[in-house]
Amino acid sequence: MAKKKEKLKQKLLHKYRLVIVNDDTFEEKLSFNLSRLNVFVLFGLTSIGLIVLTTLLIAFTPLREYIPGYSSTSLRRTAINNTEVLDSIRDVVRKDSIQIEHIRKVLIGDIQPQDVNKDSLRNEANKDFEGLNLTASKADSLLREKVEREDKYNIFENDSKENIVLFTPASGPISDPYNVKDKHYAVDVVLIKDAPIKAVADGTVIFAEWTSETGYVIIIEHPNDLISVYKHNSVLNKTQGDFVKAGEVIASAGSTGELSTGPHLHFELWMDGHPVNPQDFIDFK
Repeated sequence: MAKKKEKLKQKLLHKYRLVIVNDDTFEEKLSFNLSRLNVFVLFGLTSIGLIVLTTLLIAFTPLREYIPGYSSTSLRRTAINNTEVLDSIRDVVRKDSIQIEHIRKVLIGDIQPQDVNKDSLRNEANKDFEGLNLTASKADSLLREKVEREDKYNIFENDSKENIVLFTPASGPISDPYNVKDKHYAVDVVLIKDAPIKAVADGTVIFAEWTSETGYVIIIEHPNDLISVYKHNSVLNKTQGDFVKAGEVIASAGSTGELSTGPHLHFELWMDGHPVNPQDFIDFK
């Protein structure tokens, strides 16, 4: 056993000369003294170096994109962008769902004053500003004082909601007046079929759809946190998102929906998120 080990050691450490000569002149150009052990060590170190170099190239250079199993940088960037877009879409869908739920409550009459406020039909935009410091700066306060002084004698300024003048949506006898006790937050105006229904003021249509109980319904949002609701129409002339002017025809009177008993207009008026008596602002005669 000892002889075998000694023989193996001699083989590994036995010196060999590697000579490079000129083939024509036999002149010696280079020579190396090598042993089998030197060759094994050199080959091993070279292999380890190649492995380390390949690993670094794969880990820290774009070459890894050409190796199966590694995702490309552009693909990863696209995935991140898609995730951000998906989060934005989810936020929009959440806000739209809240708005639709509030409108549904308005349509079926299942609503309390505290359930709807002036921000609820604006996708609860106030939630996006929670935690912000809204304290007016010194420059802000000075600017406000200047504007107040300039507008103090402005004869065109009139923010009093008590003096709001609204256009009559339709003229006719009132069959069912505004009654808080019976939760009838509207007036029912008797009309002939297909009589024109007009917008009470300038505004934007925020709802124009069919409902099973109240038929064709159109809801308009006006300035000064005012909302008007028109139900039981036979035809709608406007769609959601349209801007309408005061007195513009927006629908035709009808008797659509399960709760209708004849051609009439079910008209609601909401101010600051609370129902108000339309007859306090409009003369339906």
